[in-house]
Amino acid sequence: MSSSAPDQHGSNQPDNKAAIWLLVSVVIFLALWAASVALFGVPGLYIPALALVPVVWIVLILVSRG
Repeated sequence: MSSSAPDQHGSNQPDNKAAIWLLVSVVIFLALWAASVALFGVPGLYIPALALVPVVWIVLILVSRG
């Protein structure tokens, strides 16, 4: 019982390369942050977080503008 219709399994799939790139980037970022904490202790934890405040603020503005 073979169907003559073309296989449409992959037609609605999202771009996996972009998802993998994003996942790898997040994992690398978290690994670097963990290394910062291991090397510098508590300041290694909160100084990168303070540095990211303006970045997150700009991202929130860009997202809200569409």
